[in-house]
Amino acid sequence: MTGPLLARRALLGTALAAPFIRPSFAQGGDPYVIGTLFPMSGPNAEYGKLFTDGVQLAIEHMRADNMLRRPVRLQSEDSQALPQQAVIGMTKLINVDRASWVLVGFTAVSKAVAPIADRAKVVTINGGAVGPDLERLSPYFWNVIPLAHLETRAIFPFLIRRNLKRVALIYVDDPFGDAILQLMQREFPAAGGTVAGVFSIPRAQQNFGAVAARVRQARPDAVYIASFGAQQPQIIKGLRDNGVTQPLVSYSGINIGSVLSLPEAEGLIFTSQKFDFSGGDEVTRRFAADFKARHGTDPAIYNTNYYNGTRLFALLARELERENRPVNGDTLRETLLRLREFDLVGGKASFDEHGSMTAAIQINEIRGGRMTPIAG
Repeated sequence: MTGPLLARRALLGTALAAPFIRPSFAQGGDPYVIGTLFPMSGPNAEYGKLFTDGVQLAIEHMRADNMLRRPVRLQSEDSQALPQQAVIGMTKLINVDRASWVLVGFTAVSKAVAPIADRAKVVTINGGAVGPDLERLSPYFWNVIPLAHLETRAIFPFLIRRNLKRVALIYVDDPFGDAILQLMQREFPAAGGTVAGVFSIPRAQQNFGAVAARVRQARPDAVYIASFGAQQPQIIKGLRDNGVTQPLVSYSGINIGSVLSLPEAEGLIFTSQKFDFSGGDEVTRRFAADFKARHGTDPAIYNTNYYNGTRLFALLARELERENRPVNGDTLRETLLRLREFDLVGGKASFDEHGSMTAAIQINEIRGGRMTPIAG
């Protein structure tokens, strides 16, 4: 076993063995620490930037509005979208940085760090992972994104109406992909469809010629892609370059720049939360206008989710400050369950008893490199 590998295992073992200290949150004028556990390097770094852009704008807005009595400090750790790396990062955010609130993404990462946050009673917010089993992961693990069972179910009637009744599934071999597979096999036939074929792919795979050949043999009406990150444009290009001409279908994770700019992605259909950035309420209009002024583009779904996940902390902490109560995992959770509804981007957002946000779903199509809503 090589030295670097031994060192990495030793570091992970230390993180797992370390006592989980329940953080003493901001006292006096100390800042509240908002932690992020995003992939800032590696093949999924594009998501890390999308997530972080939303968080940073939310913090800018809460400062401009003087929402809280104490300052807010952002502390970032690079998960690389890997469970082991995420465990190390979460342990540092809790034990060293005393984070009051941690934002995460990716199903495997979320499942790896939730027990750590649960023991420390630190609220963890997911705005990117969609595995259905994230709904009850922990009392302190909340979702500001519709999970896969909501997104994927929403597209089944649309596919049937479009006479796209035989659907092949390409899914990544991880907890997220497995969840989509189970949902598709269980519920698409009940909606009147047929799963024409299922094709598992490793997370690191980048060549999809052989997969495309098997998809062609299955003769589906459409192909559902359940993957993420740098792999997504490679799947799309691999299918189109190898003669798969059927419509492509996916979920909100496909809404990233590297896919939108791909000519082969023209016409791809995908689900997402429903947002009206050009109209709607004041919070939504401000977010969309300021995001475009800062970045020169309209916000993507993930920018919005992580803005909302950060703004939610400000709204809960402000309420606790008004009541002269401490800001900690228990009081944040109690306040969420007591209030239930909050003014977030997209309008009033409601949370259930498990901390999962309910939201309307829309169906989009990629047209001319842009997301265009077509139903919902």
